Amino acid sequence: MKKIFCLILFVSLQLANAQGNTQLKVTESAVFKDEISVDMGVLAIHTTSSGKTGLIRANKKNFLVDVFDKQLNKLTSKVIESDKKESFDGYVSYGDEIKYITVMSPSKRERIVYCNTFNIENNTHAKKQLFTADVEKGGLFTGRNKRGTNVAISPNGKYIAIATDNIKKNLNSYKVHVFDSETLALVFEKSYQEDADNYFEPNDLFVDDNATVYPLGKLFLKGKSEKKEGDANYEFILNKISKDNYKSLKISLEEELFISSLAINYYENKLNLVGFYSNERAGNIKGGCNFEINTASLSVSSKKNTVLPKDVYDDLYGDAKAERHDKKKKELNSFYVDYIIRDNNGNTFLLAEEFYITTTYVATGMNGGGYWTTNYHYDDILILKFDKTGAINWGRSIFKRASSPSYNAFLKDDKLHVILNSGKNLTEKKDGRTKVSKGWFESSALYDFTYSVNGEVEYNKIQDNKGNNYYLPFYGTFNNDLFIMMSDGMRKKQFMLLE
Repeated sequence: MKKIFCLILFVSLQLANAQGNTQLKVTESAVFKDEISVDMGVLAIHTTSSGKTGLIRANKKNFLVDVFDKQLNKLTSKVIESDKKESFDGYVSYGDEIKYITVMSPSKRERIVYCNTFNIENNTHAKKQLFTADVEKGGLFTGRNKRGTNVAISPNGKYIAIATDNIKKNLNSYKVHVFDSETLALVFEKSYQEDADNYFEPNDLFVDDNATVYPLGKLFLKGKSEKKEGDANYEFILNKISKDNYKSLKISLEEELFISSLAINYYENKLNLVGFYSNERAGNIKGGCNFEINTASLSVSSKKNTVLPKDVYDDLYGDAKAERHDKKKKELNSFYVDYIIRDNNGNTFLLAEEFYITTTYVATGMNGGGYWTTNYHYDDILILKFDKTGAINWGRSIFKRASSPSYNAFLKDDKLHVILNSGKNLTEKKDGRTKVSKGWFESSALYDFTYSVNGEVEYNKIQDNKGNNYYLPFYGTFNNDLFIMMSDGMRKKQFMLLE
């Protein structure tokens, strides 16, 4: 018994020693007070080149826009009135501005789309109607997923694209509007993927410097279910839409392989599609895939797929089980792409989180009654690094359990930083895994998981949360080599800066 206790103590000390302090410089802003109570989290945040930060939040009746200086002291605050029938539906940021899209629903079928321009440097706010739409079936943005695929801005900041559903009683149709980002004048609008039977689900949206729009998504073969007896019931389609032309391209691997998910990665005038694939069933992950697209001819120049590295299984399952899973090339499932990060050497980092929903019946004990609760699971994180040829350089994962979106990621000095909250001390399992979760009676801590260029990880603690602010990495932003996140709380808040 004594030997077992000593072994546990040794493992705990070893893990505690591994949990060093972050290599990043950590500072906190002065406390600031909100002008109104805010029901929602951060809707948009952006830092200008001069160091000013703009923040947009909301409650049921108003939008709250704030400006902070370089040290994140609050400079100004404005309350922007909104209507209870008006909803926030995405944003883009460029230069000194945040432009956020709101949609008014005056009636069951009518939709009015607005662009709200918040200039951080000048502390001005303007609102302009962009277009109106009739909705016969579903909503205006019913196809979007959790990444937000309905609005995009070109790399040069000149054009804004908005993709909407245009589904009618006897026709499935989809539409893009492109606007000049400065004047908000309409450049063009065009429908695409018009079909009486097939639905199109957008997965990502990109607009280039010439106002050409690329909606990427799944075209369903029958109905809206992703699977038919385990087989994929969809094809991935990349659309190319300009003022005068429209083309589409089917994206596929070998016949026996399913593409689980894809996202657009644009870098140095090159368009790539990166994501996951399976050879068992739709939605599973056996490895990563990369497609290089010739945008002039709208064709696939090259494609590559690579199985998941063993380190991914080691992190998720532990030593013995990982060996079996790697040997069998066991597939993962329910992962959704959150971040695509590119370094200066042509490498691409893809981060995805396991997300699924369960329901639980809670018995009240009164006459056999009870009720059902819905549980959201934001669990393991998958990290893949693709080299400039499209092959996987390394892969890791984080064995995690959470009930809400909980992490963020950024690249600094060639190191990948994953910022998240966990229990005060990370749990070292007997099988070699490090579990990121918080026990019932355990206090929490904020961590920086730092990955080297070769995928080696350091678990660096930023702070113990007990007695300190509880910060929300998911709502943070990385601009100008600086990561900023805001604390939780009601009216009084602070920022934490990592640089």
